[in-house]
Amino acid sequence: MREVDEVDLLIDAWAGQLPEIDFSPLDVMSRLRRVAHRLNTLRAEAFKSADLAIWEFDVLAALRRAGEPFQLSPAQLVKATMVTSGTLSNRLDLLSERALIERHPNPVDGRGVLVSMTEQGRELVDRAMIALVGHEEKQLEPLTQAQRAELIELLRQLGTSSRPGDSA
Repeated sequence: MREVDEVDLLIDAWAGQLPEIDFSPLDVMSRLRRVAHRLNTLRAEAFKSADLAIWEFDVLAALRRAGEPFQLSPAQLVKATMVTSGTLSNRLDLLSERALIERHPNPVDGRGVLVSMTEQGRELVDRAMIALVGHEEKQLEPLTQAQRAELIELLRQLGTSSRPGDSA
């Protein structure tokens, strides 16, 4: 017999009020929302343990994923972090003040700059990523490898499926 959770109680309450409705979409999405909330908390804890804010991690992680020499143009960082150029500029100023990034003239474009991560920035982003993976592993411990693979595939399908109203 499975354990009843908050979502089960919510679905049961609604089903009692609107018995003609199939509440399985609410069941799925409510569970995803709760998992997403827990994930946000885990991420905040992991990044805090590395002395990083979430937005700092986002910028440094984009630079780290770029590989040696861990540098990107501001336009590439805007795309990678999905923020506006004004927001990115402010974030780069703050990261520079913390000595986590440096700006250099772009040798290909004399008017442009390249943003590179400092060694301290690399150490902090690596520490945050290692902590995050550790926290997430603990959350996934109840699942077998086969269950994880199935969940990954199901979430991939859900995340990439076309839905009415989506833009191309």
